[in-house]
Amino acid sequence: MATLIGNPFIKAFFIIFLVSAATATGDAPFIIAHKKASLNRLKSGAERVSVSVDIYNQGFTAAYDLSLIDNSWPQDAFDIVNGNTSHSWQKLDAGGHLSHSFELEAKSKGMFHGAPAVIYFRIPTKAVQQEAYSTPILPLDILGERPPEKKFEWVSFVWTNSNQQSSYS
Repeated sequence: MATLIGNPFIKAFFIIFLVSAATATGDAPFIIAHKKASLNRLKSGAERVSVSVDIYNQGFTAAYDLSLIDNSWPQDAFDIVNGNTSHSWQKLDAGGHLSHSFELEAKSKGMFHGAPAVIYFRIPTKAVQQEAYSTPILPLDILGERPPEKKFEWVSFVWTNSNQQSSYS
């Protein structure tokens, strides 16, 4: 836990979050986006990456003409299997939540460091398009060596009738 708090990236994220939260008290949308990715190993020796981006409007007014663009997946390293790396919505109400997901298949082995996704949106009182960034993903070890997982852990249960007690071994 001490290494998490001592990490300069975590400190910077919390500082940016606190400053952003303090400035979000105005009469405008405040977009927060969380990007996450998980690896799914296929039996054929291939690996798929499931990506989802959750977008929240923590402000006091709606955001309009939202566009999510995630260009952090190079075409020479990944094929799109399901969905798209971009998506658009007309409106995100205050306090609302949107989600988008897609799936990729890795073409090569190695570490991958993904950049944040970009969310563009409009505020009715401003003509200039606004921009927000999602959280970056943790580095992914594509087709890396992993120890086998223990899926089941056996627990034996013994019931003794003589003294009406149970014991676990």
